[in-house]
Amino acid sequence: MTAPVLRLDRITKRFGPLVANDAISLDLHAGEVLALLGENGAGKSTLVSILFGHYTADEGTIEAFGAPLPPGDPRAALAAGIGMVHQHSTLADNLTVLDNVMLGSEPLWQPFTRRAAARAKLLDVSQRFGLAVQPDALVAALSVGERQRVEILKALYRGARILILDEPTAVLTPQEAETLFATLGQMVTQGLSLIFISHKLAEVLRVSQRVAVLRGGKLVALAQTRDTSQEQLAQWMVGQPVAQPQRRPSRQAGGAVCVLEDVCAGTGRDRLESVSLALHAGEITAIAGVSGNGQLALAELLCGVRLARSGAITLLGSPLRADPAWLVGQGVARIPEDRHGVGLVGDLPVWENAVSERLRGEFSRGPWIRRQAARDHAGRIVQAFDVRGAGLESPARALSGGNMQKLILGRALLASGGAVPRLIVAHQPTWGLDVGAVAYVQQQLVAARDAGAAVLLISDDLDEVMALGDKVAVMHAGCLTPARAAAQWNRETLGLAMAGVATGEPAPAEGVA
Repeated sequence: MTAPVLRLDRITKRFGPLVANDAISLDLHAGEVLALLGENGAGKSTLVSILFGHYTADEGTIEAFGAPLPPGDPRAALAAGIGMVHQHSTLADNLTVLDNVMLGSEPLWQPFTRRAAARAKLLDVSQRFGLAVQPDALVAALSVGERQRVEILKALYRGARILILDEPTAVLTPQEAETLFATLGQMVTQGLSLIFISHKLAEVLRVSQRVAVLRGGKLVALAQTRDTSQEQLAQWMVGQPVAQPQRRPSRQAGGAVCVLEDVCAGTGRDRLESVSLALHAGEITAIAGVSGNGQLALAELLCGVRLARSGAITLLGSPLRADPAWLVGQGVARIPEDRHGVGLVGDLPVWENAVSERLRGEFSRGPWIRRQAARDHAGRIVQAFDVRGAGLESPARALSGGNMQKLILGRALLASGGAVPRLIVAHQPTWGLDVGAVAYVQQQLVAARDAGAAVLLISDDLDEVMALGDKVAVMHAGCLTPARAAAQWNRETLGLAMAGVATGEPAPAEGVA
């Protein structure tokens, strides 16, 4: 094997008493795809941030193409040929593709811009790597897949020979993901080296040659991908066997808990257009779609923080009120998409976050908070939902992403009186979580359904939609298809509907019962 293009030697990084990276050594070779896996908090982001110059390692060295890489210097990383494509787009919507690619690539003191030369270079790079773009197209008019194509071109335009891809398929349709995989294959054949970060183990097995697994800041496994399996990778990540989610159809669904009829809400991309949907007790209704097509408007309507422009919404036969406190009292539980910005208040202690939605009335007497009762209930949530990493008095921001989600789940599902929620609005409940936390969250949603709750699952993860949904509908540009039995969909018809292509009646899904 040729000399490595990238070598990390005993990289160690500490944040106070926490050892985020513990003497990690890795090599990357030309034309190789190395998958980097690990639970939330395993040290992946820290390691990549050190590689890209955002952090400085306390110990260890990095070599790129045989030369030492100066620590803590993003410009040096870029100059060495290291590029990164982030999970979420960093492009400016109001600029063209060419403007976005050129942004920051010319000196500020240069009195003129070389647009003609830049256009020619962009078209040459796009042709060489099979990434077709229109240089003069506004980014705002591009699809999610097209934006990601521009992000990759932006890195290649700057001469990247090592590309870090962070969850590259998280917001793509299956068809867009297939196009991306073909592009990655072409890039590798031309000698580029890739570090592929993903929680989707099937994708890791498909695109990588080697896999590195971090757990607790340590490198616990480094293996040829062909010698591993999803089950083995999950066990390395978590430290114990992880049960993969299996389709378990609901028993007989009950009556309608919540009904939407011709509902319109919101504007722009975040809108709903004449949406009709019925959510039944004892049933999971899954909404598939690429993020940003109206899912947030739907979730906020049912959680009482947004008003509909027209149409009707009823909850248990009565008009739904845009009043979050009233909805909590009616048995509506929410699991918001943004656990950091909306789900929890990071600076408040764990116990206050655990009771925050029921603080008024249930855990107060007049103007006084019943602190002991609130702490006792928070303790029950922490124990029942296995929330680890911080005490009741610790700030919620001290929790990992997975434990934050467990705390939100416990708050939503464990009422002080033991009542099961009537309606659960779960918006991207496993987004960004590792395989162990994903399995736990999914098990809790299925258990709530089996206990009689109506569950609305909004997810852009098709594996999750097909594993959990009893009925499935697809949202695109604010419009919702009819909800049909999950067995009537397959990945192809779901992907086409997510892209806005009319597919007619869905075909039976292979392997889905």
